[in-house]
Amino acid sequence: MRPSIPLNYANTIPLQYPVVLVHGIVAHDRTTDHNRFWGKIPETLENNGIQVFYGNTDAWGNFESNALLLKYTVEKILLDTKKERVNIIAHSKGGIDARFLIWKHNYSDKTASLTTICAPHHGSEIADLIYKQKAVHTKLSKKALKLFGKLSGDINPNLYEVNHQLTTKKMEEFNKTVAMDSRVYYQSLYTTMDNAFDDLLFFYTYLYIKNVSGANDGVVSEYSARWGDNISKIKGGISHSEILDHKKKKISGVHIPGVYLDLAVELGKKGF
Repeated sequence: MRPSIPLNYANTIPLQYPVVLVHGIVAHDRTTDHNRFWGKIPETLENNGIQVFYGNTDAWGNFESNALLLKYTVEKILLDTKKERVNIIAHSKGGIDARFLIWKHNYSDKTASLTTICAPHHGSEIADLIYKQKAVHTKLSKKALKLFGKLSGDINPNLYEVNHQLTTKKMEEFNKTVAMDSRVYYQSLYTTMDNAFDDLLFFYTYLYIKNVSGANDGVVSEYSARWGDNISKIKGGISHSEILDHKKKKISGVHIPGVYLDLAVELGKKGF
């Protein structure tokens, strides 16, 4: 279990490289209203002397497109900060986008660490369910999904392809190809809800995944989130979105920004 830590580290965290927060589907970080999706996490990190940036990826972009957007973002960050590398902390699908960036664009020299939080490394049971529905494969549905992505503010939206990429079968293929790089420190963290009432937003999805794969956070199963050699479960009944501190309050007694501060402390100890 990974506990949260007290917020008493003011300006003492020796993090060598800046942090890049990368969101998953639905979220956006292109406005100044970052608190909408990250709560008090950025503020907490910055108050402890850490440089915080945002990935600038699409809410509904596929791996390839989002990896390119993230690539441009990281390049600008390195140029502006005069640093050689970054620490990426990525939630949900953002973790898959970041993995693809490091592998496809040989970004191991520019990425000190990648921390994924509740990422669907082994695919999404919900994506499987959606992909089985005949209606989503029609031309009309694909056009409607693309329009929805555009209206949400995406640069290159592709909801249909994103869902396909996140199916368990496609992620199995992804994992066979997109390997870890020994020059990057990888770790995966995840949460689980204790029951369907922990977060009513995910009441039905939690029950569905529970029946198919067992413990989950309402969106990603424990099995899917566990990836690599450095795996930690965040204590408490915390849902997929609650780990982003969007409620700005303790969840199951856990101060969410403290979890991210804890991450920064550990990365600093490793020289990142």
